[in-house]
Amino acid sequence: MAANDVAVRVKNVSHQFGEEGDPQYVRAMLDTSLEVRRGELLCLIGPSGCGKSTLLNIIGGLLAPTSGTVLVGDTEVRGPLPHEIAYVFQENALFPWSTVIENVRLGMMFQGVPRAARDERARKSLEAVGLVDFADHYPAQLSGGMRQRAALARALSLETGILLMDEPFGALDEQTRMVLGEDLSVLLARTAKTIVFVTHSLGEAVFLADRVAVFSARPGTIKEIIEIDEPHPRKSAFMTSDKFTALRNTLFSLLHEEIRKAMEQATASERAARGQAAGVSP
Repeated sequence: MAANDVAVRVKNVSHQFGEEGDPQYVRAMLDTSLEVRRGELLCLIGPSGCGKSTLLNIIGGLLAPTSGTVLVGDTEVRGPLPHEIAYVFQENALFPWSTVIENVRLGMMFQGVPRAARDERARKSLEAVGLVDFADHYPAQLSGGMRQRAALARALSLETGILLMDEPFGALDEQTRMVLGEDLSVLLARTAKTIVFVTHSLGEAVFLADRVAVFSARPGTIKEIIEIDEPHPRKSAFMTSDKFTALRNTLFSLLHEEIRKAMEQATASERAARGQAAGVSP
């Protein structure tokens, strides 16, 4: 892959929390390498605790890796890059005392966008997610799906080339997730943004992604990358196709063993914690 076709390059990244021997020591991720293509939506999927969100935080500069490097273009990530990367979290993090458009403008203020440009960019972003008629509403007046749209509009207003999305639809019902997934696919087709998207949902990964990176159980590393050869924008009819079912089954097969390993790790950790609490060596 040519260098200018790569938006993010992850090189031999490992991360641990705490020091070996500490009660809270965790090896979250081990020797992970990955290239994110410019203009693609790459999903990260794997068992709980395998390092998906850790990797997302490292790419975003919110967390420094224990070892290895991450490059955004030619720039090594050593902290947040607000002009290159925007974030959308599972919790929408909207300020309840501010209107939707005020919440969107706020992100641009932190980015240093001149005041005169903020309103036009905010309204353009709200139009992109279908919320322009709710610009003066407060978050409490919106549904959960609409609040996530507002959070996405805030990220879009920053006009970064890269979006990092950490289970942004995870707290929503299945029907709303499907509709927002369609909207995100349309957005990708229109803007050619680079999106790295963490999810636990096999169906969501197949529906949204151009590629899916499957993580192993902790310490997480990439087990395999699956290509989803389906153009954007995608419609819900894709979810009833034989192609969709086959791809979902492939992901399930790759994840099945890793999920069992993660469950065994969780059981062992719980037993160890009980033993320590009782004063017994594990």
